[in-house]
Amino acid sequence: MSTTTTQGILIQPGKGFLKLDLCTVWRYRELLYFLVWRDVKVRYKQTAIGVAWAVVQPLLAMTVFTVIFSRFARIPSDGLPYPVFVYAALLPWNYFSQAVSQCARSVVADASLISKVFFPRLIIPLAAILVPTVDFFFSFLVLLGLMAWYGTAPQWAALAMPFLLLLAMSTALAVGLFLSALNVRYRDVGQGIPFLVQIWMYASPVVYSVSLIPERWRPLYGFNPMVGVIEGFRWALLGKAHPDFALMAVTAVLVLVLLVTGLIYFKQMERSFADVV
Repeated sequence: MSTTTTQGILIQPGKGFLKLDLCTVWRYRELLYFLVWRDVKVRYKQTAIGVAWAVVQPLLAMTVFTVIFSRFARIPSDGLPYPVFVYAALLPWNYFSQAVSQCARSVVADASLISKVFFPRLIIPLAAILVPTVDFFFSFLVLLGLMAWYGTAPQWAALAMPFLLLLAMSTALAVGLFLSALNVRYRDVGQGIPFLVQIWMYASPVVYSVSLIPERWRPLYGFNPMVGVIEGFRWALLGKAHPDFALMAVTAVLVLVLLVTGLIYFKQMERSFADVV
């Protein structure tokens, strides 16, 4: 927060356990736009194939998963063509993994900006989770092509896509806020993120269906927030009979709790960012 004195502007950290000061973040929304645009340009600057990387990576992963888990392991796909089944899960998962990785490193990456200029620090992780939506958009176009190839038409449930994307973004932000604040003080957190993301993927129903999980374990399984997100995407895009709404409810509540606590933790830790980073 800032207060005006006779000498100029005095910048002080906000006081209070629940002082999130989100109104200040809204006032700096133009800075958020420029940070997102900067990161998008840096991401694709001087690359040979540019945004095609957003298409190549999930396509290659889908091909490998189809050969190994469908052809060899014979994992069921709920009656859907396995390439479409797994790509519909890779769509939110790739967004989530990129957003969490970038968000976790964002504060340290912008150390020079933090130590010189006043602005709401929350803008940095917010920008980090918005940048991967560019890849998400191009990957989504490929999924539509795959669905047309396999004769899978979107149903009315596709109208829920904006809400499911918002849930995926909220999940990434909730996790990223904790990791970004911790990474400022403990730099080995950044080193462990690729391992965390890899393990998390196999703990999520990306290459397999939730139906393979015994019913008595599903409430516990739902504490993985990406379970509800992935199930929701498959339901919305592939016309799956219906998702496990209990899992999705657990996911929504868990993400809300994580997001609020993540915001509080980040705001408490940001007071020392300029000194530690």
